[in-house]
Amino acid sequence: MNWNDFDAALFDLDGVLTPTAELHQRAWFELFTEYLATHPSAPAYTQADYFAHVDGRPRYDGVAAMLASRGIELPWGTPADSLDADTVCGLGNRKNQQFEELLARDGILPYPGSLKLVEQLHAAGTKLAVVSSSRNAVEVLRIARIDHFFPVVVDGKVAEDDNVRGKPAPDMFLKAAARLGVEPARAVVLEDAVSGVQSGAAGDFGLVVGVDRGAGHQVLTQAGANLVVDDLEELL
Repeated sequence: MNWNDFDAALFDLDGVLTPTAELHQRAWFELFTEYLATHPSAPAYTQADYFAHVDGRPRYDGVAAMLASRGIELPWGTPADSLDADTVCGLGNRKNQQFEELLARDGILPYPGSLKLVEQLHAAGTKLAVVSSSRNAVEVLRIARIDHFFPVVVDGKVAEDDNVRGKPAPDMFLKAAARLGVEPARAVVLEDAVSGVQSGAAGDFGLVVGVDRGAGHQVLTQAGANLVVDDLEELL
């Protein structure tokens, strides 16, 4: 690809810039393994469930989608719900606490290939933004010491505060492009999640790059990726 054809790069965070997706997977696994144990007739949670129902979605939407896959309905609740509340938001809050504990204990570093690409694009003057469903995006960027590359961050908090639809709708990416002052056709979306690739494809962006961290090349291509790589260093 020729980066001179584009003015901006819009990066997902977890699984694209940093391996925080691994921490998220562990937190989701702990949450649903414990919760589904109280529903003996429901199939156990597996890694396939993460990619099918949770990956890339706003946290509460991921909870609702996962529960729906098991035929379980809960009240939605509110973001202020306690960690032991038997609601979608309560379960989502419990997962977030588990994630924050893992992040604080283990820390995080960017993928080496991703860092190389970001550094190259930054040096070339390409406008950069992070678009993440996570409400922890700003903190993750700070801990990974790459926050200074990204003047625009559209994350789960921004989406909630500004009433922006989450992935797979294209709205979060479109908002990031607007904040950078670039047309979608001049921006590249880089995503590892099926819902994120669908989001980029729905926004008519110049290019949608799928990063295969486990979803699979064919799955990401079918979701709308124009190009699929295993590591962002391939795009240098």
